[in-house]
Amino acid sequence: MKKSLLLALATLASVLTASAQKLVIKGSDTLGAKLVPTLAEEFKAANPGFSFEIAAEGSTTGITAISSGTADIAMSSRKAKATEVSAASAKGVTLKPTVVCYDGMAVIVHMDNPLKELTKRQVEQIFTGEVTDWSALGGAAGAISVYTRNTSSGTYSDWKELAMNKQDYAPSSQKLAGNEQIVSEVAGNPNGIGYVGLAYIKEPGIHVASIDGHLPTKQEILSKSYPYARPTFYYTNGEPAGDAAKFIEFTLGSVGQNIVEKVGFIPVAN
Repeated sequence: MKKSLLLALATLASVLTASAQKLVIKGSDTLGAKLVPTLAEEFKAANPGFSFEIAAEGSTTGITAISSGTADIAMSSRKAKATEVSAASAKGVTLKPTVVCYDGMAVIVHMDNPLKELTKRQVEQIFTGEVTDWSALGGAAGAISVYTRNTSSGTYSDWKELAMNKQDYAPSSQKLAGNEQIVSEVAGNPNGIGYVGLAYIKEPGIHVASIDGHLPTKQEILSKSYPYARPTFYYTNGEPAGDAAKFIEFTLGSVGQNIVEKVGFIPVAN
């Protein structure tokens, strides 16, 4: 009798597991630390029994996961590289991008830093290591502490292209895993500087520096007046289908795009 009961429970558990809907999403910290988990919770509320596995370890890891078939959706804060597209194609995978929202990479300094405005040229000099002391920019003397994302981050790549003229980062720059870590370091270091996505610019202890008089506001990003603006993406293997398609449709719908705006990003439809 006991064995029969155990067998019945095991069978029931197997059936329930098989029928459970699970979506695996990997990639960008910019999207995956706040936005996608918030979207997932709202989606689950409307779809009981649905579950998510979300790993926000960098855009590169997400695109690699789609190519290897270990994720349903890749989150990416950058466009897939030509090498990634060809590598995926060699495996029979077609990387299909869908724009999720727009972002602006904000330059942040410590709240007590007297330099609240920088030029594009100064930003380039700071992050490449050409300028290493705030006094060279008219600020108080002090060695500049440069905080960047790590090499698997799409933001790391986009920043190098948009802000540094594709030059190498300063040897002394400190690579961090996510936006929250950069905010924490800059907030705790009067000589710190870094870059973060829009969802992180209202954290305490930091100040967003204007660039040539431009700030990462909705209007400036959509008009492309702000120099470090960019779209962000979901990637799928070909046209999204099944549960992936449902979640992408939800993200781009009115509820999802309202969440996009509440989290701090700029909706696709304006």
